[in-house]
Amino acid sequence: MSELGDFFRQNLAQTSDAPIGLEISRAEGSWLVASDGRRYLDFIAGIGVSALGHGHPEVLAAIGEQARRHLHVMVYGEYVIESQVMLARRLTELLPRPLERVYFTNSGAEAIECALKVARKFTGRAGFVAFDGAYHGDTMGALALAGNRAMREPFGALPGPVRHLPFGDEGPLAKIDSTIAAVVVEPVQAEGGVRIPEPGFIRALRQRCDRAGAMLIFDEVLTGFGRTGKLFALEHFGVVPDIVVMAKALGGGLPLGALCARDELLGTLSHDPPLGHITTFGGHPLSCAAGLAALNVIVRERLYERAATIGKEIVRRLVAMRAPEIAAVRGLGMLVGIEFRDAALARRFVAATLARGVVLNWTLNADNVVRLAPVLTIAPDEVDFALSAMEKALDEIRR
Repeated sequence: MSELGDFFRQNLAQTSDAPIGLEISRAEGSWLVASDGRRYLDFIAGIGVSALGHGHPEVLAAIGEQARRHLHVMVYGEYVIESQVMLARRLTELLPRPLERVYFTNSGAEAIECALKVARKFTGRAGFVAFDGAYHGDTMGALALAGNRAMREPFGALPGPVRHLPFGDEGPLAKIDSTIAAVVVEPVQAEGGVRIPEPGFIRALRQRCDRAGAMLIFDEVLTGFGRTGKLFALEHFGVVPDIVVMAKALGGGLPLGALCARDELLGTLSHDPPLGHITTFGGHPLSCAAGLAALNVIVRERLYERAATIGKEIVRRLVAMRAPEIAAVRGLGMLVGIEFRDAALARRFVAATLARGVVLNWTLNADNVVRLAPVLTIAPDEVDFALSAMEKALDEIRR
């Protein structure tokens, strides 16, 4: 390991006992370039952040222009900042009515926290519902929603009460009652193993929330901005939630989160008391400028349609490999899950694929599922490279 790698181990707090450890010197398009010159195809797009790949010229130009104008000038919501205003306006143009108002945050987890506060304040209720397999971030409120008990328990009593229901099962939705402020759901569970619900489940969930007077919160942190073959995953289900939470690709590669809702919901943050949620760096001008540029490219080039086509091809070719180690392949757009017979096979597959120059990862709440989420601009020959590497990795772990 290099000196920089030594410092990485000695001085940087570690989040796992086995980090990937690639020493990245630069990134371009779909590729990461390590300090030793080796190139790696980023087939997870920085966990969904780099939807346009690395270093997209329009995003870099927007960052440069905004940096020359100004960086941070005041906490969010006090000054009229052009990049904030224009990104909010563009988002509300693209989302269905009545999602007409945007609140910017630093991250997806903070946006979830803010959404929970809004739901409690608006309904006057305390309880929440989330789902088995769910992942909504790692702050205390977001963690309380997590569908993986092993992630919650080490941190003691978490905010609540939270009821966890089976994902995709309409029957238990009857437990959503007049004590529930909001139900939080991912339209596709990414960390849960790329679990895709039937449209009828999401429609039944909307109807049950309406009957109980509970808010419906969609977590589109990973599924938003073309990832699933639609600009937003909610479009697959014909349902409009009360609040949409977004992040990751929203910032065009820079840190940014947001929640979008109707005016009467987000308006609760401005009174009794005022400053009901406040953030110093949320909606940073640089992040908003990058995010607006990225969003404009995604919409102009209809990259969500491209994601639908390429995603289907990836699934078809994986299934055609007929690998006995694989129990199932499922996907929606360019969000694909490969379910292995056990977690050990999944880990060996990820390592063997990385050795062949392709970066993949398994999912937090289903460690036998490997997630694919390539950049939306990936070229056909890059898809071929990744699938060839995966096929060779399967051959290796079979031996």
